[in-house]
Amino acid sequence: MQKTKATQNPGVSRAKAKILLVDDDQNIIEVMKMRLELLGYQVIETTDPVDALKLFSTNSDIELLITDQRMEKLSGKELMEKCLEINPYLQTIIFTAYGTIDQAVEAIRAGAFSYVTKPVDHQELEIKIEQALEKRMLLRKVHDFEGLLEGQHDFAGIIGKSPKMRSVFKQILQVAPTDITVSIFGESGTGKELVARAIHLHSNRSKGPFVAVNCAAIPETMLEDELFGHVRGAFTSAVTSKNGVFASADRGTLFLDEVGEMAESMQAKLLRVIETGEVKPLGSDRIRKVDVRLIVATKRDLKEMVTKGTFREDLFYRIHVVPLIMPPLRERKEDIPILFSHFLAPALKKMNKQINWIDEDVIEALKRYHWPGNVRELENLVDFLVATSQGEVIDKDLLASTPLADFYSTCTIKPLKEARFVFTKKYLEDLLRFTRGNISAAAKYAGYYRADLYKLIEKHGLNPSEFRKKGRKISTADLKTL
Repeated sequence: MQKTKATQNPGVSRAKAKILLVDDDQNIIEVMKMRLELLGYQVIETTDPVDALKLFSTNSDIELLITDQRMEKLSGKELMEKCLEINPYLQTIIFTAYGTIDQAVEAIRAGAFSYVTKPVDHQELEIKIEQALEKRMLLRKVHDFEGLLEGQHDFAGIIGKSPKMRSVFKQILQVAPTDITVSIFGESGTGKELVARAIHLHSNRSKGPFVAVNCAAIPETMLEDELFGHVRGAFTSAVTSKNGVFASADRGTLFLDEVGEMAESMQAKLLRVIETGEVKPLGSDRIRKVDVRLIVATKRDLKEMVTKGTFREDLFYRIHVVPLIMPPLRERKEDIPILFSHFLAPALKKMNKQINWIDEDVIEALKRYHWPGNVRELENLVDFLVATSQGEVIDKDLLASTPLADFYSTCTIKPLKEARFVFTKKYLEDLLRFTRGNISAAAKYAGYYRADLYKLIEKHGLNPSEFRKKGRKISTADLKTL
């Protein structure tokens, strides 16, 4: 067994990641160490897996483990599992002979990044090292962002503190580093485009373009031109060539909103682009390769559309790789006050107003309302309230001409004398109704002398004879209105 301290190639100006290299073949160790150091990596090497575990535990900055699978004291998989207990972000590449590929695959299931067969293809290994280190960096980035989410209500422009929104934030962080297609489902106004932008912002494509297209807003006859572009002369008005959004989003992200509104003929063409990564502009014989990460959104139930035959099943499975559901505002009402505050600041600035107070009844109405237009409706309401306010207070009177008029409390506190009068009159009405206007019976139930009760009835403007009529019949249909 032989080991050395980490070394660095003096010819490399900037050191890359630190790698722990483990193989019981000294010749392989020496060759691999030399090649890795020439690439700029710092290398700690050993031929003993038990010693490798000790080295890993004392070198917290090791980012990658490259190990042989078949070793005497510990297998590569066993070494990796013990190292992962110390640092769950460690990435592992396993050397394996053809006879132990099954073991390597098992190691990948247990947490390894990949494996390389012996004899080693060094170019393949270099690529896998870069990919493994990139994955580690992204995992740490996700972890750091999740830490930042604690106590934060604003995530890439998406506002929320409710459990459902925190779940959305975590899903964004999980899928962003990948290139897989994401389908965002949710009602209109829930913020689906904001989610798509957040995924792009936290992806490896963040420096590339983000292009958004609303498929429902473009006529069917023009959508193909919008997506794929055209060359000059393709049709009468095509006096110049035009890039489609797929070409514009090359090396970036393309967001197709309301994809459920796309005609079946366009669904077939979209499917072809997804499968081949190729677009063909209208009027052109040339095919262009595009590198685009696709995110789609819809308020429609695509599964039901597939069942009805209005959406292609093969396209559905192509885009329904990772579904992400945006909850409606009525299911996360604890977010309403912070959303209100978020929209209030720009509204005040835009209208040059100062508002310092909001009636509690207004907030209560906001929480009771069902919000069919979701967050977009709330934003519009804030603009309305700011525009119609006359002073520094948003009070419930401003809600009178809005859909929230019936959702704030109408309870007011009356003076005690007035409240006592109202209560007594209601009590007397119930008493006379119960006794059918019989003053003697009413006095007995009330515990009053007959004459005193009669005076009280007169004082409250009641006529006992009005209660001597036979009881009216009430239809069952009216029961709910009582």
